[in-house]
Amino acid sequence: METYRVQKKVATNGELQLKALPFREGELVEVIILGREREVQKSDHSLLRGKVISYIDPTEPVAQNDWELEQ
Repeated sequence: METYRVQKKVATNGELQLKALPFREGELVEVIILGREREVQKSDHSLLRGKVISYIDPTEPVAQNDWELEQ
């Protein structure tokens, strides 16, 4: 099944218009409507998404001095 994605705003009368779809005339298609606001809210929990991350000595041991060696 070929997938085609487009984002549209719902008109004040509650209608959507889709033009120039990449399907043949008479072809049977399935239409599923997903609200984008909910997707945005889901991604809000990731406050670091899109932020610059840098690693200082990423291969060095972490908290090596915090371990006690029993002899």
